[in-house]
Amino acid sequence: MSINRSQLVQKISEKTELTQGDVDKVLGGFADVLTDAVSSGDSVTIQGLLSVETVERAARQGRNPRTGESIEIAATTGVSIKAGSKLKAAAKS
Repeated sequence: MSINRSQLVQKISEKTELTQGDVDKVLGGFADVLTDAVSSGDSVTIQGLLSVETVERAARQGRNPRTGESIEIAATTGVSIKAGSKLKAAAKS
């Protein structure tokens, strides 16, 4: 089962007794702050829950799966999201 944004807003609203509108604003603000931090190369850590950071991937040689021809894969910047201890523990139970 996956939870979409509106379901997430509803569940948080029920747990916190905040209005769904307020929760939606907070969630939007969190997304904006996270996006700004990642785009400027900063990392974001919520202790026990998750950490998000940018990672540099070096250029490397690859293979075209159709032809087997060797190709050059350019260096890129990506995003790494790691689960924290509380999230890992919740997944085990």
